[in-house]
Amino acid sequence: MENTTEATQFILLGLTKVTSLRVPLIMIFSFIYAVNAIGNVGMILLIFLDSRLHSPMYFFLSNLSLIDFCYSTSVFPTAMAGLFIGDKVISYNACAAQMFFFALFVTGEVYILAAMAIDRFAAVCKPLHYTTIMTTGVCAGLAIACYVAGITNASIQVGEAFSGTFCSSNVVHHFFCDVPAVMSLSCSKNHFGEMVLLYVDTFNVFSALLVIFVSYIFIFINLLKMRSSAGYQKAVSTCASHVTAISIFFGALMFMYLQPSSSHSMDTDKMASVFYTMVIPMLNPIVYSLRNKEVKNAIKKVGEKTKLSLGL
Repeated sequence: MENTTEATQFILLGLTKVTSLRVPLIMIFSFIYAVNAIGNVGMILLIFLDSRLHSPMYFFLSNLSLIDFCYSTSVFPTAMAGLFIGDKVISYNACAAQMFFFALFVTGEVYILAAMAIDRFAAVCKPLHYTTIMTTGVCAGLAIACYVAGITNASIQVGEAFSGTFCSSNVVHHFFCDVPAVMSLSCSKNHFGEMVLLYVDTFNVFSALLVIFVSYIFIFINLLKMRSSAGYQKAVSTCASHVTAISIFFGALMFMYLQPSSSHSMDTDKMASVFYTMVIPMLNPIVYSLRNKEVKNAIKKVGEKTKLSLGL
């Protein structure tokens, strides 16, 4: 693009220029996405169909699975297109839309994980009052608040990223329209906007982490007081899956976004992005199914019903 011409479309450079790596990467990412889709959609259907899983904990888990599937799906098509055809041309509006939906669902996951911590706190620390605390209305309100926070943050992210003009280059050194990669192309440098995004991201991450941290302090104190080994094991089992999901997700998120855009390395960002856009959404249903007896029992029940219906 000429310096005097404003960009109306972008070129995504994709993951790699090495043609010999494209076929193996296509195979790997296709497998990862298939596991992701089967795992997350399967988890949603399992929770919906099994009445034993109609509880607040699994309500939030079904929302987590929906969000994982959606934000991975918002990135996967452009990533695969880049591997198939090399450089991927994407329009200005399509780039903004991808950025919006990705930011919406990632922010939604941040707060859904916090809502799940509140649920675990109520279940472990207030077991006798659990059903009166985590009512259907409370659960629905928390879930709606997570999506509203996602929409709000996504609007801020896209508004700031596209507030300037793109006249020096239209080449995005990434495989999807991520905020730091797009903002680095702006020829009207907006340091105030960069700081706004940094503060907004920091607020979202650390407000959710504060809720999680405080919840688990009380959970840990309550676990130390438990005398029933069965209750202790059940509490540890359900909390361990959640803690694992939190550690993986927030670790990748803070590495990616809680740093000034000037210190970003695009190659490093791409590798980290592969992990949290494709691998993490695949891992969550595996983590929850392997470490949760109720989910494993529900899977066995569905498997047995399937065998009977097929006459096996």
